[in-house]
Amino acid sequence: MSSPLQILVAKRTAATAAQLAELGQRLFHATYATQNRPEDMAAYEAATFGQELQLAELQDPNTVFLLAQLVQQVVGYAKLNVDSSLGLDPAKTPEKRLEIERLYVEEDWIGTGLGAALMRRAIEEARQQGCRAVVLGVWEKNERAREFYQRFGFKPAGEHTFTIGSDVQRDLILRKGL
Repeated sequence: MSSPLQILVAKRTAATAAQLAELGQRLFHATYATQNRPEDMAAYEAATFGQELQLAELQDPNTVFLLAQLVQQVVGYAKLNVDSSLGLDPAKTPEKRLEIERLYVEEDWIGTGLGAALMRRAIEEARQQGCRAVVLGVWEKNERAREFYQRFGFKPAGEHTFTIGSDVQRDLILRKGL
């Protein structure tokens, strides 16, 4: 019997962009709204999850979106960037690194293994792309996510700022060698 969970590479279409815009905004809001000011959340969401921006990201050949689908319903996704410069010295070339820019799962599915399945598929994608490392940024206050990434062998590799509206926050950069 096959699993009802499918992790698919997103199609690069306007319909997928609309789906990602709604899903991304909703899941980001559900994750961070209680810890940030409403005006900062609104500004970030408007600047990050618009349908046109999602379509441009989908059409970028260095970006891959993975959709976690259960019974025809998307319940999570990951945005991956090939050849990312996250955490690199500006003088170095970013080739052979995959960044997990977003990995979001519907609240009802957290703790079920869905996020782990997305992570395993993201790491598989990195290997398929010939990457030597996977990197990501995680908010220093997001303990649950930090513990999740640690279970997959990610280690601290630096930090950078992440701005939500007018609030400048600190993200930890984590790295996993392949």
